[in-house]
Amino acid sequence: MIDSLAGAYPWIKALHVISVIAWMAGMLYLPRLFVYHADAVPGSEVSERFKVMERRLLKAIINPAMIATWLFGLGILATGAVSLSEGWLHAKLALVLVMSGMHGAFVGWTRAFAEDRNTRPARFYRWMNEVPTLLMIAIVILVIVKPF
Repeated sequence: MIDSLAGAYPWIKALHVISVIAWMAGMLYLPRLFVYHADAVPGSEVSERFKVMERRLLKAIINPAMIATWLFGLGILATGAVSLSEGWLHAKLALVLVMSGMHGAFVGWTRAFAEDRNTRPARFYRWMNEVPTLLMIAIVILVIVKPF
């Protein structure tokens, strides 16, 4: 199986990068929506509009992109093009797990907003907006520089 996948490696890698870009676009935009939504009056027209935007972003872009990122990433591993013994890969996978955890938190916060039970201020979401950015920077450095 590895031999048949090895020839597909460039395509799998390209699809992985495309998926990561889509996932990150959503992960950077959703908490920004939370910042503005946190200041909206629950039940107001503005709040209801944010609920639709958040739900659609999560369901149509972020969730499918995360699933595709994981599938194509595992596909890269299945090709044998990357050795599982490399330290940078272990660190990258750990950070991707943290990013996936942030994704899970975003799902929960989207649900809380949808049910008008958000209790966090906009400032909290401003800070949370930085977490995916910092994770992305660290992951890209690990993949490109391979420091260990």
